[in-house]
Amino acid sequence: MGMELHKMAVDVGRLALWLVILAAIFVPLERLFAVHRQRILRRGILTDLAYYLLTRLLPAFLLSAPVALLAWVVHHAIPRGFLAMTAALPLWPRVLVGIMAVDTGYYWGHRWSHRVPFLWLFHSIHHSAEQIDFLVNTRAHPIDLAFGRFCGMVPLYLLGLGGPPVSSGTSVPVLVILIGTLWGFFIHANIHWRFGPLEWLISTPAFHHWHHTLNEPINRNYAANFPWLDRLFGTYYLPKAWPAAYGVTAKIPGSLVGQLAYPLLAVPQYPTAPPAAPEP
Repeated sequence: MGMELHKMAVDVGRLALWLVILAAIFVPLERLFAVHRQRILRRGILTDLAYYLLTRLLPAFLLSAPVALLAWVVHHAIPRGFLAMTAALPLWPRVLVGIMAVDTGYYWGHRWSHRVPFLWLFHSIHHSAEQIDFLVNTRAHPIDLAFGRFCGMVPLYLLGLGGPPVSSGTSVPVLVILIGTLWGFFIHANIHWRFGPLEWLISTPAFHHWHHTLNEPINRNYAANFPWLDRLFGTYYLPKAWPAAYGVTAKIPGSLVGQLAYPLLAVPQYPTAPPAAPEP
């Protein structure tokens, strides 16, 4: 019991240190290069801080059994020669292929979360933020986060890249999740930087802000890292302007407890934009 409490204390301390580092990076940038002027202590920030702890600790528990089953299926269904071939690749090529594989799986899981009403109930918690900054990256129902992450793990494991840690003490899934998480903070940031032709290749704040728009066109830009996936599947949208408003039309509770319970109590529905204002 004492060891478990000590490990939990270490995990919480590590998360607190990461939060300080993230805030030291993004808060000044969001003050200097803001898309929308807003307070640092905006509405809902305490809830998002609670999500920061919750979504770093709980999804791993929720995923343990499904990922174990996925690993068992891969071990018995994928030819060992293929798995050995991919495992023999150098680390960073495996990481790059892993990021592309995860983003492809995540793209479809993310898209289903917008198209399947029951899944949207969980995913709408993430979209309920009416002001966007780096910390909104943490606002996610644990079930929604686990579902999206599992969808990304499926192609990663099918390619033989989800194996145990390598001799250096790390593994491809750990590096892919770490890189993806850090990039997630960046693309949610309230920063008006644009990257020209690079926006065709990698996701940016502008690309992802349009995913959070309240108004039409909604249900676009599902990829976490590579916009060309949205181009490939017809869901890309990136004009020169920025969204005027963010959020969802549904009335979602503002408290952490209310948001965690919301998907279990609400009626499933499709994401919609508010009705257009009447012509004068």
